[in-house]
Amino acid sequence: MESNRNRPIRAAAATGMLLALSALSFAARAGGLDQLKGFLSGTRTAQGSFEQVVVGKSSRAPQLASGSMAFARPGKFRWVYDKPYYQLIVGDGEKLWIYDRDLNQVTVKTLGQALGSSPAALLAGDDALERDFVLKDAGRSDGLEWVEATPKARDGSFERVRIGFSGELPRVMELQDSFGQTTTLKFAGLQRNPALEAGHFRFAPPTGADVVGE
Repeated sequence: MESNRNRPIRAAAATGMLLALSALSFAARAGGLDQLKGFLSGTRTAQGSFEQVVVGKSSRAPQLASGSMAFARPGKFRWVYDKPYYQLIVGDGEKLWIYDRDLNQVTVKTLGQALGSSPAALLAGDDALERDFVLKDAGRSDGLEWVEATPKARDGSFERVRIGFSGELPRVMELQDSFGQTTTLKFAGLQRNPALEAGHFRFAPPTGADVVGE
């Protein structure tokens, strides 16, 4: 027979377990907006890989690409396309650098003009999404909680952005641009808050490269 002395201990343990299960259940049900807020408040750096598919209005075959990405908020990111050709995009906190190795050309512009105009900048900006877009929950599908972001300014690059979250990390981004193209990015191997060296987000144009822009 259980002693009266042990009953309060077991009751407290059971209560604690129920509270923990309730918290896990709530986290599992957290909508897209809640997960976005958790991501923005709790993620300073991240890195992983991605696969990209671009589908246009025409009947042409989808354009496929893949590579790796990393960011350090606010405003620093490194986006590398390995396939089908090499291209490097670096935001150093002040400027945006785009290096096309095949053309041996570097395009540079002020980073402020680029925030909100690329997937990397959207993820790396401290408040780019909340500042530049109207956000709303977009329900649950494919095992993800979705956020829909509509730009406040009608002259931006995107008409709509959808981000699917799981575990407070973006797993899929869908971007519809003003040319009728839909870009889908699937992230894999995302690491949250890894230690990233400052040099990871610096860029110097290669010797002999043609530099266009500011």
